[in-house]
Amino acid sequence: MSRDEASQTAERVARESYGRLVAYLAARTRDVAGAEDALAEAFATALRMWPAEGVPQNPDAWLLTVARRRQTDAVRRRHTRTAGEAHLQLMADEIDDAAQNPDEIPDRRLALMFACAHPAIERGMRAPLILQTILGLTAQDIASAFLISPATMGQRLVRAKGRIKDAGIPFNIPDREALPERLDAVLEAIYAAYAKGWGEIDGAGAPLADEAIWLGRLVVSLLPTEPEAKGMLALMLYTEARRAARRDEAGAYVPLEQQNTAHWDDWQIDMAETLLREANAGGPSGRYQIEAAIQSAHVARRRDNAPTWPAIVALYDHLYGLTGSPVVALNRAAAYAELEGPDAALALLDTLAADKRMADYQPYWAARGHLAALAGRKDDAHQALILAIGLSSDEAVRQYLHKQLEALQDG
Repeated sequence: MSRDEASQTAERVARESYGRLVAYLAARTRDVAGAEDALAEAFATALRMWPAEGVPQNPDAWLLTVARRRQTDAVRRRHTRTAGEAHLQLMADEIDDAAQNPDEIPDRRLALMFACAHPAIERGMRAPLILQTILGLTAQDIASAFLISPATMGQRLVRAKGRIKDAGIPFNIPDREALPERLDAVLEAIYAAYAKGWGEIDGAGAPLADEAIWLGRLVVSLLPTEPEAKGMLALMLYTEARRAARRDEAGAYVPLEQQNTAHWDDWQIDMAETLLREANAGGPSGRYQIEAAIQSAHVARRRDNAPTWPAIVALYDHLYGLTGSPVVALNRAAAYAELEGPDAALALLDTLAADKRMADYQPYWAARGHLAALAGRKDDAHQALILAIGLSSDEAVRQYLHKQLEALQDG
């Protein structure tokens, strides 16, 4: 096997099994950073050995065994040979048994997610910590989703992992009394992972989006009476139903308003509608239920020509009252333009300009460029579109914005 083939296999295993293996390795020691380090060394060893020796029949079991050895060696270096030996042997035996029966490796991901959402962890770091430990996202990837610098995010993640170990936070699903606060962070992390996977429209993000939906289904199955869990899963399914319509046959980006609804996945939409109805019947509406309701309104507007813009704006008003999020304010302004025109929407965007996070937030400049063009403000539109193009990481989106810019110059 070539090095490239071995690398591709290791990358595939990492995507599919990273979070499951980290969660299992960390369950005994509470040392998430140590589990990540051990697994990273196991992957590095795989890249050295697999090209020469071939990929093992069960890569997960191989990686688990190698990572266990690195992990126990690291623990031994921190403890005396006698004081921790019994614990080390118990941990080694348990992981060896799991490696021999990889199909029976307990999936501790949900337990690790709730450990990362423990009240002992800084509130703002709970969701980012889940994203890194469960899905293996880098600090840079996570920082962009939470509008924080990568260096700051990296430092906070290190501290949060240390907190799990130092506080001896257990890996379990909390009692119902403690569930609401911790569930919020779990849902936020799952949806942030989905949003990242959805945003990468070149196809690379699809596995991450699929993983997020799987985790959403897992949470709903374990907590079937939690309305917000169903609301979040519905939101992801509404969005995922449009994946095939986001590009035309030439691969060009297609915005929601121009998508061919015949390419939408009716099964996923129907499932989302069912989940949303169940969520709304289960309790007061939270963030994800409201966002799912907005997507439901878009479906009704595009498929059935229903006049839902007033309802969409009202839902964004309610959502902003709950979250105070500048992203929600941005989306509300775009919807407001459909009712009151682009000038009124631009006035709303002006109130966001003072938020420093908007300076390098691509959707802000793309929306501003579009609205300014509609309002006939060519200079403002040109400047905003240039910034949006520069901040776009996807070539298809850049080409779409270039076409808007060309239409502006030709008009």
